Amino acid sequence: MTHACRRGLFALAGLVLASGSGFSCLRQLTVMPGRTLEGPSPPLSAREAALAPSLERDVTHLAGTIGERNLGRTPDKLVETAEWVEAELVAAGYTVEREPYDVRGQRVWNLAAELEGTTDPDELIVIGAHYDSAEGTRGADDNASGVAVALSLARTFRARPQPRTLRFVFFTNEEPPYFRTPDMGSEVAAKRARQRGDDVRAMLSLETLGYYSDAPGSQHYPWPFSTFYPSTGHFIGFVADLTSKALAHEAVRTFREHASIASEGATVPSFIEGIDWSDHGPYWRQGYQALMVTDTAPFRNPSYHSSTDLPSSLDYARMARVTVGLEAVVQRLAQSP
Repeated sequence: MTHACRRGLFALAGLVLASGSGFSCLRQLTVMPGRTLEGPSPPLSAREAALAPSLERDVTHLAGTIGERNLGRTPDKLVETAEWVEAELVAAGYTVEREPYDVRGQRVWNLAAELEGTTDPDELIVIGAHYDSAEGTRGADDNASGVAVALSLARTFRARPQPRTLRFVFFTNEEPPYFRTPDMGSEVAAKRARQRGDDVRAMLSLETLGYYSDAPGSQHYPWPFSTFYPSTGHFIGFVADLTSKALAHEAVRTFREHASIASEGATVPSFIEGIDWSDHGPYWRQGYQALMVTDTAPFRNPSYHSSTDLPSSLDYARMARVTVGLEAVVQRLAQSP
């Protein structure tokens, strides 16, 4: 980035926009390769139609049968969730590693399952989603939707080994009061990856993937992004910081080549509100390239962190479209240069 752009972005941060350079430079950072889908989506493919019921089943089990799942109010449900996710991965043919740690005298754990790479096994692509929900919510969109898509990807790739190793990680304690603390599951996972010297080439955080709306004005943004993006919440978003620009561009380009749903992307400074609001943030802090894939959560979903975040509120057909697009993204990232 040029010095002029840096000055412009700092002007944005300080609300000093007299020259307009901040908007110009920020606009440059929101341009993604390829063309997003425009107009009505095509009919579901056979693959997408087959995936939608599976995604709904998993979300319904997590947010319906199990329900609220967090350490503060329902620690037994948090354990039940971890055990269910583990069982699903084992049923798909994986060996699952628990990554335990203690929080306030209670044992919690992340779950990791790896598909070893065929030619470059030491190079890792991490696909992650948090399985806890915020207190007072069943967490269908946040984040049973991300867990369901991550499980779908794990099942799909079990029979399709790639050159690089795929590591599927299901994090605990993403929600407050653990968010951005040492007790956040992805903070633990990212730090341990760095301590081990893991060669993580890319990390994808799957965060709130299920809520969509075609109503005008249904999409909102932290200022000043409304200048650049649509006001209808019919798309999936890719969010990265400046250090992960190459990853974001590769992911969005590939997604747009294969997905039957609109997409938007941004690579912006990490100080912008909401940019690090998930499990990709800890990987940034450990020096890894990472991005978040999201329906934008509170900027679209009126049930965000509320008791109405229920399985019935999600759009499983569009989730299936996103899942198929992400299959192509994971496969592309898992290829050796």
